[in-house]
Amino acid sequence: MTFHDIWQTLSWHDTQLNSHNYTAQQVQAAMAKSKLTLNDLQALLSPAATSFLPQIADRAGLLTRQRFGATVQFYAPLYLSNLCANECSYCGFSMSQKIKRKTLTVEEVEQECQALKALGIDQVLLLTGEHEHKVGMAYFRTVIPVIRRYFSSLQLEVQPLAVSEYAELRQLGVDAVMLYQETYQASAYQQHHIKGRKADMPWRLNGPDRIGQAGIDKIGLGVLLGLTDWRTDAVMLAQHLQYLQKRYWQCRFSLSVPRIRPCSGGGIADNTVTDRDLIQLICAFRLFAPELEISLSTRESAEFRRAVAPLAITSLSAGSKTQPGGYSVAPESLQQFSIDDDRLPSQVAADMTEQGLQPVWKDWETCLGR
Repeated sequence: MTFHDIWQTLSWHDTQLNSHNYTAQQVQAAMAKSKLTLNDLQALLSPAATSFLPQIADRAGLLTRQRFGATVQFYAPLYLSNLCANECSYCGFSMSQKIKRKTLTVEEVEQECQALKALGIDQVLLLTGEHEHKVGMAYFRTVIPVIRRYFSSLQLEVQPLAVSEYAELRQLGVDAVMLYQETYQASAYQQHHIKGRKADMPWRLNGPDRIGQAGIDKIGLGVLLGLTDWRTDAVMLAQHLQYLQKRYWQCRFSLSVPRIRPCSGGGIADNTVTDRDLIQLICAFRLFAPELEISLSTRESAEFRRAVAPLAITSLSAGSKTQPGGYSVAPESLQQFSIDDDRLPSQVAADMTEQGLQPVWKDWETCLGR
């Protein structure tokens, strides 16, 4: 049985209605538990929990320090290409966008790596548009060994791949694969993913299974907040996480919960997610899964990241550029989306130090092996 099989048995409508049935007493009971069930998580995500947010945040901060210490890891996205064969309503890389398309050459990849190293970055998240023919395994085989020489940890966010391809990427040096579902509501998924392979929801839903089967060290999950009801998406994401943790217990797991940002031709959220909503979601997941790594990107403002990082965040992007060649040359192509925190990594690190957190620039010590 795959997660797609399980997902087909879930009722979005019933899950959404249940969120409004929780009471203050159920929220308090969930907060008092050391191990939460899915029902407890839904209580913490419910409207009834909003008045308890300060207490939930305090407990989230305590659990984060107990599990991860006073540390926060730093990484930067490295965009290799903006070619894309999909049409998505919220993305500046969609195939209908009239933008200059660019795929970095090996020489340009090296320039980007050198520019990132000069900023102090030692962990990168490699990204492309989803174009499996022009930016697929043949391209990854060429550039990943080059990038591997520069950084202690490589994470990847590209189109869903087959088990054999993920296994090969692991051998090439990929430590983590991020594959975000965007939304678990079928109608919203089809509405926003109009053309291309990404419109195949079952293939994407089962992608994390294939990552786990390939033995990748870390699997990243997430939803794009603003497409539909965030509470219901969060509950279904938690069910996906539980399923994967039981089946691929040897893997680490991370969570990303980006909000839609403006981009060329789109990026307008249908469902507003406030700062308070996002804090509630992040802190509820910390109570539900104390071992879960939680990332916060430069989509969010410096002020928001400063406030939330001590509560539950384990990794921050910094100095991000969201177009190919953004670090080393004057970019000719448009960004995938606009960022909100444009500070240098050193400035973000100084800010975290003031918050009592220790910036960590690497995830692996390469001399000890991988």
